[in-house]
Amino acid sequence: MGAVREGLPEGRYGRSADERADRKLRIAGSVLGVLLLALVGWFGYHYVVGNEISAEIIKFDPSAADGVQVHLEVRKDKDVKGYCTLRARSEDHSEVGRLDVRFDQPVERVDQVVTVRTTGKATTAELVGCGTG
Repeated sequence: MGAVREGLPEGRYGRSADERADRKLRIAGSVLGVLLLALVGWFGYHYVVGNEISAEIIKFDPSAADGVQVHLEVRKDKDVKGYCTLRARSEDHSEVGRLDVRFDQPVERVDQVVTVRTTGKATTAELVGCGTG
């Protein structure tokens, strides 16, 4: 008794349709993967380079009834002029104060303590964002 073969003899009829489809899918997946990686890299680069001003709140003191003292540190290029917006919030998370702080000094690092005046008792202060202009 002889063995019964399943499928075509190898190498006789070329690649099967499944093998060709698998190869095309691998190529398409590779191309899409490279495009996605390039897109993420482009957005990441522009996010890092596009921010001419970066800032952070070092600490804040909400002990006063009508304001919050905020210690703000700003890093920027020397020739950049801009601002950062600070917000004070109450215990129920409603906004009770807002302040735009300008930075026109020709320095790369600004370390400043400012007071955000409030309409009620604040429990926290946050940096909303920074911009040029």
